[in-house]
Amino acid sequence: MSSNLPATMKVIEMSAPGGPEVLKLAERPLPRPQAGEVLIKVAATGVNGPDLMQRKGLYPPPAGASDLLGLEVSGEIVAMGDQVTRWAVGDQVTALTNGGGYAEYCAVDAQHCLPVPKGIALRDAAGLPETFFTVWSNVFMGAGLAAGETFLVHGGAGGIGTTAIQLGKAFGAKVIATDSPEERCRICRDLGADRVIDYRQEDFVEIVRKEGGANVILDIVGGPNIERNFKTASHDGRIIQLAFALGSKVEINLMPVMLKRLTYTGSTLRTRPPAFKARIAQELEAKVWPLIESGQIRVVTRQTFPLAAAGKAHALMESSQHIGKIVLTVDQQ
Repeated sequence: MSSNLPATMKVIEMSAPGGPEVLKLAERPLPRPQAGEVLIKVAATGVNGPDLMQRKGLYPPPAGASDLLGLEVSGEIVAMGDQVTRWAVGDQVTALTNGGGYAEYCAVDAQHCLPVPKGIALRDAAGLPETFFTVWSNVFMGAGLAAGETFLVHGGAGGIGTTAIQLGKAFGAKVIATDSPEERCRICRDLGADRVIDYRQEDFVEIVRKEGGANVILDIVGGPNIERNFKTASHDGRIIQLAFALGSKVEINLMPVMLKRLTYTGSTLRTRPPAFKARIAQELEAKVWPLIESGQIRVVTRQTFPLAAAGKAHALMESSQHIGKIVLTVDQQ
């Protein structure tokens, strides 16, 4: 690596599994990019649900991955391992990582990097990979959401939700979103949702069934939503479970799965094979990045914190009061 690079870097470590207060500023040696990897000088890193789960001790990093939190970064490539052909030192990229984003430098698989879309600030680009890789791979590659279908998005004003609403609309689906209170519902409408349901005021099952049911449902809530989603889905509906904010252990009647020929699936992105993530990156660059550059899809960064305040960012995310993405900025001296 270049002799101009420092030997150490600031990172956020967990002192032990627990609440946001366990996140502490620390110092570590710079990672070395292995074959097929690039080293990114991090400008910003996104905060995501899996970070919160890992901090609580519920989502251990896969074998060989950094133990540091942080699944997406933006910044400048400062060094490269062997066998990297596309990128060059000095390129600005945004990247999906297997961990290690809460740091001043992060080594990343070169195939999981994407160019920063034209017109998007480097800070905002940090919030793209995790939600866009997740929604694209689950909703489009997995569930095959098609133009003209009805797409129900729960938690529409969050990071996953704001991405899902916009992608659904961009590719011709009718999008119904749920959220609460009104401020969050308004965000969903502003992003193009055809119908927004305040779940504290209205019954989403009744409303969506009157619309003919949902062909695809994206849920981060779990708990009581699981059985209600079965009722809401149309025949041959596809239900995608990405998180369990209200719990994963429920007693449910599975009969609708058989009678309606439902598909109920879930996934975690982090443990998918590198080649699959590379394929997602290629599809996003070809089909979605032009929509971001044209302004058809907006990047929704609503709050930034300095890296040292990672605990405050986690506390905000756990309060469910945030809208869009939360990003940590890395101010390097």
